[in-house]
Amino acid sequence: MGLFDKLAGWLGLKKKEVNVLCLGLDNSGKTTIINQLKPSNVCYSPVCTPKIYVFVFSFLFFFVFCFECELTVFFSPFQAQAQDIVPTIGFSIEKFRTSSLSFTVFDMSGQGRYRNLWEHYYKEGQAIIFVIDSGDKLRMVVAKEELDTLLNHPDIKHRRIPILFFANKMDLRDALSAVKVSQLLCLENIKDKPWHICASDAVKGEGLQEGVDWLQDQIRAMKT
Repeated sequence: MGLFDKLAGWLGLKKKEVNVLCLGLDNSGKTTIINQLKPSNVCYSPVCTPKIYVFVFSFLFFFVFCFECELTVFFSPFQAQAQDIVPTIGFSIEKFRTSSLSFTVFDMSGQGRYRNLWEHYYKEGQAIIFVIDSGDKLRMVVAKEELDTLLNHPDIKHRRIPILFFANKMDLRDALSAVKVSQLLCLENIKDKPWHICASDAVKGEGLQEGVDWLQDQIRAMKT
């Protein structure tokens, strides 16, 4: 735990942390979705935090920079947004926050040779975001196969873990509707886990907030 996290805990500002796995085939838009969910700037500013906290945070940021060289963490969202989206190799870890939860998202590569890595993180996952390219009709069968493998894995099968589906790329002319995607993936057969599907356009950020709100409600219900 870093100094910033400790301070947030002392001040009662630290939020409940949740590990979320972001899965789906390659080129489905997982990384774009995560980048949209990340804050565009540092949350702890005078707008959302009392001035005394800002002063204390600022002093400690400087302290950390001098003695632990951790200040670069706070510039990572700016750098990520300035870069072009490239396929994730292996996995990457990102963080974003909602009103009551702090999400640590494992953005897992969807390339075929890396999908076998997913299962190594199932035990740590408390929620799943599964992204589907609604315009890729040819690989909808592959997406269903991967989903079935996920649902039948021992580390997932007997857990009531919420799953949020994003039927992504709805901006494409030939994109399937969220209802059609749900039918092709046979989501109605998922009886032992809460699930929800949202139509989304990750590039514009459309449909993402609805999904995150649902996921947040599910996680809060599990933790109460």
